[in-house]
Amino acid sequence: MTPQQTARLPALPGTGNLWRTEQLHGHGLNSRAIKALALHGKLVRLRHGCYIRAELWEKQSGPVRSRQLIHAHAHGTLTTSAGGYVYSHTSAARLHHLYVWDVDDLIHLLLPGNPSSERLGKDVRGHTRPWTGPEVVTLGNLRVTSLERTAVDCAMMLAYRQSLVLMDHALRLGADKALMERMADGLQGRRGIRTLRLALAHADPRSESAGETLTRELLLRLKLPLPEPQVAVATRAGRYRLDFAWKEKKVALEFDGKTKYFDYKPTAEVLFQERQRENALTEDGWTFVRVKWADLFREHEFKARVLAALRP
Repeated sequence: MTPQQTARLPALPGTGNLWRTEQLHGHGLNSRAIKALALHGKLVRLRHGCYIRAELWEKQSGPVRSRQLIHAHAHGTLTTSAGGYVYSHTSAARLHHLYVWDVDDLIHLLLPGNPSSERLGKDVRGHTRPWTGPEVVTLGNLRVTSLERTAVDCAMMLAYRQSLVLMDHALRLGADKALMERMADGLQGRRGIRTLRLALAHADPRSESAGETLTRELLLRLKLPLPEPQVAVATRAGRYRLDFAWKEKKVALEFDGKTKYFDYKPTAEVLFQERQRENALTEDGWTFVRVKWADLFREHEFKARVLAALRP
């Protein structure tokens, strides 16, 4: 866009970043002006009747954008006031900052009735399973299912590996496993109950990333000897915490390229220190198996590498 074109564009409001169409009209921007601002990359239309400042949208990460879409729904429908529905399933998971793996951006709501899909919108899914008062919390002025109810609902809807990733993270954030097991008892016979029970049975709060969860699931599914997670080992270069270890065989399995649930981003100095400790462990007779995302989908190769490392 040329400087002349930029100069001719109407100005966005000086304050705020998220607007309904009528709010932009209130700032003097008619439908033609809104269309021009969107066309020239100044506004992004998040959903019908709701826009965000493009400069902000471009800076946001994938998880933040997913949460922004939920807030756009709330802003567009004025649900920041006490309403008749509750954000649920993967929408609630995102608002709880749970890690959702390979999941779409549909908006999920618990509803007291059963309105038509046309009324809700193409990007919204309504659910009518009843909820109780303790199963609803308020996050950022939005009514959201509790951490436990969210994890249970997601596990009933998602595939097993997606459910396990989310359940691991929910337990890590403090979800009450006994409460979720009681919830499961009341859902016997419903669709998804088997996935929920499997996820609860195999969930482990020690997992620090989705990659670690999926690595553990693959080891179990391939019937490989199971290592211990999060093993601390002393070396001449300091203590080193391994993602997984078969201690008696001195074999470590590390998941590389991971995003930690707590947004851990290692600095160059931290990476250097980890490499030093790994060198010290290698000198002590440890063998390392390093796994990346792609390796989790090359199962035969993964199994062969692990068995080779464990072989005497």
